[in-house]
Amino acid sequence: MAAAQGRPSDGGGAQDDAKDTDRMEGPGGIAVPQAFRSAVDALRTARLRPQVEVEPTPAPQRLAPFAHALEAVVADGEQELADGRLVLLHDPAGHDAWHGTFRLVTLVRAELEAEMAADPLLPEVCWSWLTGALQARGLTYGEPSGTVTRASSHYFGGLSERPAASQIEIRASWTPREGMGGVPDTAAHLAAWCDLLAQVGGLPPAGPGDASVVTLPQRRGPQSR
Repeated sequence: MAAAQGRPSDGGGAQDDAKDTDRMEGPGGIAVPQAFRSAVDALRTARLRPQVEVEPTPAPQRLAPFAHALEAVVADGEQELADGRLVLLHDPAGHDAWHGTFRLVTLVRAELEAEMAADPLLPEVCWSWLTGALQARGLTYGEPSGTVTRASSHYFGGLSERPAASQIEIRASWTPREGMGGVPDTAAHLAAWCDLLAQVGGLPPAGPGDASVVTLPQRRGPQSR
């Protein structure tokens, strides 16, 4: 697999967003709950694979009272293999659909071979990569939901010289179980998400694989950035 063209963000404003997060002001200037502070701080302590480049990016403003977002690229030298975004949401009052006060939302993208895209089991396999990554880290979570979308692009006219391309896109969300002080283990969830990115990008597992995770053969060679 190779990365989908472009990244979730060009990184513009990432440093500004990091400063905004450090100020930790909520809507209307209200104080940010300590649980959310701790959850965001834990993200910065996660130990990640060196091929995964993570940086802050502006978070959506309307999904929850408090939000923090990261974007990532799986890179092999100068080549991009996959990209994605992870958003941590927090509503101190709780959310009926979440069954908790925190929610993680993600988008993961990569390109793949046309034969791979035609595999009827591809959506189930990709979803197993997500659940398998969480299970392999020993994480408990609830209310998982999402979609796996595959799309093909064919070019015509002035673009006819471009080869046909196929993409996979995983959109998902889940509720991380809260621990001491009502804070989920966000560092472990970030590490699991990076495991998912690496797997979508075609990298071998960093450690012993989980039996519930299915692998696909015939991965496409990476493209240059």
